[in-house]
Amino acid sequence: MNSGPVGTPWYRERWPWLLMAGPFIVVVASMITLWIAMSTSDGLVTEDYYRKGLAANQTIARSNQAEAFGLKAGVLVAEGRTEIRLFADSPLFRPPAALYVTVSHPTRAGLDQTQVLPVQDGVYIGQFRLPATGHWIVLIEDDIQTWRLMGNVVLPAAREIMIGGPGPADLRSQ
Repeated sequence: MNSGPVGTPWYRERWPWLLMAGPFIVVVASMITLWIAMSTSDGLVTEDYYRKGLAANQTIARSNQAEAFGLKAGVLVAEGRTEIRLFADSPLFRPPAALYVTVSHPTRAGLDQTQVLPVQDGVYIGQFRLPATGHWIVLIEDDIQTWRLMGNVVLPAAREIMIGGPGPADLRSQ
């Protein structure tokens, strides 16, 4: 009788274990991913979506109110000092005693700032600590929150930037 060479059992070989390691790692990684998905909350989903939807409608109404007044704001940012002048086409508009101004960075929430700017001789003056360069979103609201203006400011700005009112195409036709 001729018997061939006796090999080692499969579990003592390196290759079967190496081939099984890939699927095993995938199964472990999927279990970890499942645990993370189940144990953390989704920050984008809100519990009170209906209330937030109503608030969005109020925000739109406040923007429409500023448009109805023909409201424009001239924003001048220079050396940490911010000056805002209001212009309105409507004779019904009454300038508020103070403005709530929020200056926010589109991507870095840690730089966002909010201040109440009092009026001094028809100009609202405040000081924001902003870097010398960058893109900023400026939100201007009256003290009783009946209207709001929102616009962009790119620093450095050599002149006053207009927020609200007619767009650039409308200004060219005047």
